[in-house]
Amino acid sequence: MTGERRGPLAWRLVKGFALFWWDFLIGDTPELFVAALVTIGVVAVLRHLWHLNGVAALALPVLAIVALVVSVRRAVRGERRR
Repeated sequence: MTGERRGPLAWRLVKGFALFWWDFLIGDTPELFVAALVTIGVVAVLRHLWHLNGVAALALPVLAIVALVVSVRRAVRGERRR
């Protein structure tokens, strides 16, 4: 009877799988997940649409560093408020 209340096994497995990936990819800092998607999108557009491979190669580390700096500043600012 307890298994019926929680739902079928297949649904629990799908839900557990989705929750794992949500926690793994997004976790405590959703802004880093969004920044990674934006960075990949910018590099893809630079490389594939405009054929600017050199600019894309430079943009990738620059955007990654900017995302990390912004994330660290937000964390430090949040700690100061406590």
